[in-house]
Amino acid sequence: MNGLASGAAGLVAVLAPGMALADQPRDWQWRFQEAATPIMEQIEWFEVYTLWFIIPITLLVLALLAWCIIRFRASANPTPSRTSHNTVIEVIWTVGPVVVLLFLAIPSFQLLTAQYNPPEEPQLTLKATGNQWNWDYEYQIDDPLSFNSAMLPDADRASLGKEDRGVYPRLLAVDNEMVVPVNTTVRVLVTAADVLHAFAMPAFGVKTDAVPGRINEIWFNATKEGLYYGQCSELCGKDHAFMPIAIRVVNQAQYDTWLAAARSDLPGANRALMAAVDGNQKVADAAN
Repeated sequence: MNGLASGAAGLVAVLAPGMALADQPRDWQWRFQEAATPIMEQIEWFEVYTLWFIIPITLLVLALLAWCIIRFRASANPTPSRTSHNTVIEVIWTVGPVVVLLFLAIPSFQLLTAQYNPPEEPQLTLKATGNQWNWDYEYQIDDPLSFNSAMLPDADRASLGKEDRGVYPRLLAVDNEMVVPVNTTVRVLVTAADVLHAFAMPAFGVKTDAVPGRINEIWFNATKEGLYYGQCSELCGKDHAFMPIAIRVVNQAQYDTWLAAARSDLPGANRALMAAVDGNQKVADAAN
């Protein structure tokens, strides 16, 4: 155990302290989580952009309905109009929606294209396999690294140094996070081992089905260091609600050190990384 403690302490010394920002669902949240990738920033922009069309159209339709209800009610019009055709109105309600749809379609197609076409060749490829009810991650590098990630049991919080529920919330925290470097284009190959699952990370703007026997591909480039949470988003059985996804984004030096240590001691590498990011030496010694 002394050797393990020394190794963990050495990792903490090498890993520079970083910013530990956790993004997760908030009580009474009605907006998106804070964007952590350029794609999510585009999604947020497009949502606001569409509201400039949706809100005026909704108010216009509401006003027209109210006007028709009041102006053409039976008591005010005992003899209803027999008008059956109005060229001007028909041209307006045909051309108007076409123009609106064009203004919506062009940026939406641009966003859809960006979501499926990374601006550069991915620098890191991972495979995420959904199981009932956890995830297997495989780093497809020269010396592959594989591990399982499952929801963190409350009984294991102390041993893993994850007692802070503000950073490691109940039902979202996991035992082993996916770790990736910041400002790096990451490709994720998503599949499933048993039934349909879905890999979703709201702050990254990514979501895709995990289908047995098929591989779907997504990508992201996180521009902010921190800890981000998502969940399986496809009904997959009785514990569907207990299948979280956690991705920790760190700087390149922290990632390289974590990766080198994780091949031989994943729990120790995780504790050392947490200690460096959170600035808490006690975490590194939690299980020693």
